[in-house]
Amino acid sequence: MVDLSNRRPLASRQTGWAAQVTRWLAGTTVTPNQISIAGMVAAAGAGAAFWSAGGVAGWGRALLLVLAAGLCQLRLLCNLFDGMVAVEAGRGGPDGGFWNEFPDRVSDLLILLGLGLSLSAPSLGWAAAAMAFLTAYLRELGVNCGLPADFSGPMAKQHRMALVTGATLLSLAEPLWQGHGQILYLALWLLVIGTGLTALRRAVRLVRALRARG
Repeated sequence: MVDLSNRRPLASRQTGWAAQVTRWLAGTTVTPNQISIAGMVAAAGAGAAFWSAGGVAGWGRALLLVLAAGLCQLRLLCNLFDGMVAVEAGRGGPDGGFWNEFPDRVSDLLILLGLGLSLSAPSLGWAAAAMAFLTAYLRELGVNCGLPADFSGPMAKQHRMALVTGATLLSLAEPLWQGHGQILYLALWLLVIGTGLTALRRAVRLVRALRARG
């Protein structure tokens, strides 16, 4: 029996299209772990596209940014369907816990560092990745302490990818005012600050829950 008590709540999991894709995947030889690996590959592509976009302009930059945004969303789709194939289709394996967490950390690192490199601000990319890791650590720390998983924001995984994707697409309009990277730079700062606040919020909630439990 798979423990679903600490599963991330996602509205998209209840949609008809997600169920249909899950049924199709369940009819193939693709495993949940392979879908998780595909998510890391998508994240690597997004990070590389961001990095490459930093050194070009015009249509080349626009195409790379659109590619990066699309691959960020593909990463999220892989995160959705690896779990659905494992749980809803009953194809999870004994090592599913590893593949549920490890690819997410790698994907965060690749995307956020690639974004930082594209802006010639690698330290900012590292800071964003570190904050993302810290939020995940606090969630798992709570679970290890016997508490429910805390997926609270304001900058949980889906919020981070929504911000990155939205800012990337919005930055396509920068040539209208001869801009180059300002929107993504601001978004990365917002992500660092917002994810830091998320980590602080989860830490406070964890300590309060532990004290209340006595």
